[in-house]
Amino acid sequence: MFFFPLFDENATSRRPVIVWLIIAACVFAFFWQQSLDGIAAEVAIYQFGFVPAIVFQGETLPAEFIIVPSWATFITSMFLHGGWLHLGGNMLYLWIFGDNVEDDMGHTRYLIYYLAAGVLASLAFVFLNARGDEALTPCLGASGAISGVLGGYLVLHPNRRVSVILFRFIMDVPGYVAVGIYFLMQVVLGLLDTGGGVAYSAHVAGFIAGLILAKPLSDKDIRRQADQLVTFRR
Repeated sequence: MFFFPLFDENATSRRPVIVWLIIAACVFAFFWQQSLDGIAAEVAIYQFGFVPAIVFQGETLPAEFIIVPSWATFITSMFLHGGWLHLGGNMLYLWIFGDNVEDDMGHTRYLIYYLAAGVLASLAFVFLNARGDEALTPCLGASGAISGVLGGYLVLHPNRRVSVILFRFIMDVPGYVAVGIYFLMQVVLGLLDTGGGVAYSAHVAGFIAGLILAKPLSDKDIRRQADQLVTFRR
C-alpha cells in the first residue's frame, strides 16, 4: 500500500518550539553522520545508538569509545537515522502531527511525552526481539517516538482532516483514518517480518504508549483554547 500524509487542517494556538528543535537536532545529527568516513560513522552508531546487549547484557565498548552512559543511548539513538528516507519520513510525520500534540500538552509535557514514547518503544523491542545477534545490532531513529505522537493525535484529534496520498490519489480523510492506516501498516509489516532492519514492533509499541499517555499529559485548558481557535478560523 502506498500511503503518504501531506498536511492536516488543524490550527494551533502556539508555536511548536519542541517540534522545531527536535527536527533541527535530527537534521544536524544526520549531517554530522554524513560527514564521517565509513569506520568513524560505524563507531558513532555504536556510541550513540541503542544496543540492547550493551544496555542490558553487560557488553561494553572499548573504554576509549565510550562517550555517554549506556542508559543515555535510549535518548541519543532517537536523533540518529540510517538514511535520507528514514530521516525524511520521520520528520514529515513529526511536522504534520507533532505540532498539534505539542499544542495540546504544552512544551514541557510534550517533550516528556515524546521521549517517554521513544524509550518505551525501545524497551518493547528489547522484550520482543533482542535475542542473539539482534541484541548486538544498534537501534536508531525517531520512529518509536513519532509513532507515539501519532497515537496521541488519534486520541486528541481523531476527526481533524488530513490530506494524504493513498495509492495514486490525493484525498482528505479524518485523522483516525490517516493514523489508522499508518498503524495497520506497522502491524502487518511486523507480522510479515519483511526484515530490512526496520523495528516494526517498536513502532507499534510507541504508538500504544502514545495512546495511553496522551490524555494524562494533555492540558485540557490548552486543548479547549485550540478548539476555539480552530472554530473561530473556520
